[in-house]
Amino acid sequence: MFNTIVLPSGRFEVATTTTTNDLETRERLLEAAAELFAERGYNHVTVRDICRAAGANVAAVNYYFRDKLGLYREVLTSTISSLHEVFVSAHEGKPGGTAEERFSHYVRTFMGHAMSNGQASRAGKLMAREMADPSPAFDIIIEKMIRPNAARVAALVSELTGLPPDDPRVMICVGCIQTQIGGFSSPVAARMTPGGCFTPEIIDFVAQQVVDFSLAGMRAIAQKAIGPDAKERPERA
Repeated sequence: MFNTIVLPSGRFEVATTTTTNDLETRERLLEAAAELFAERGYNHVTVRDICRAAGANVAAVNYYFRDKLGLYREVLTSTISSLHEVFVSAHEGKPGGTAEERFSHYVRTFMGHAMSNGQASRAGKLMAREMADPSPAFDIIIEKMIRPNAARVAALVSELTGLPPDDPRVMICVGCIQTQIGGFSSPVAARMTPGGCFTPEIIDFVAQQVVDFSLAGMRAIAQKAIGPDAKERPERA
């Protein structure tokens, strides 16, 4: 909102103030955009689509966010911020537990969030859309979410396998773990599930399968050294 101020000198200056209506309009735009971007992806949503869904003037996106990309960046940043508590709980919610217990907690917490309904599933859909059809803002997800989380999972994999953190097999294991979580949390998996939705019992069952499969795979990979003359490592006690 622009206001004109008359100074003692007689000159005019234009100042900006944020009104309640401004904040409400901005929030409506963010909410509408998040929903549309999650459903269609960045490249298949127009500024007009967003403003229509938000009940706002078509110029509102440029006014509040400069352009569609600016709005999208704001949506991504907000989504990543909302997921922060999930990552903290997943990685730090089992202090003092064994590596296996902490890994199980990570998988169960992460999958429980990704496979739930409402805001959680919207965040998952938004990320899935970005993975399938990257936008110009893709690096935000890489730098603020994927890379930090991958580093923490890699540290856990290194502890579980006894492999050094820089061993290439560690990051491959991280990729396999995250791919399982993403695959079983997808809309396709939901459609393949009886009733078309994930119940707490189904989530728990699938998470346990991912944990068991991943632990067995990591143990097998850890026994194989790299190179044509490499010998299998002895079993750890």
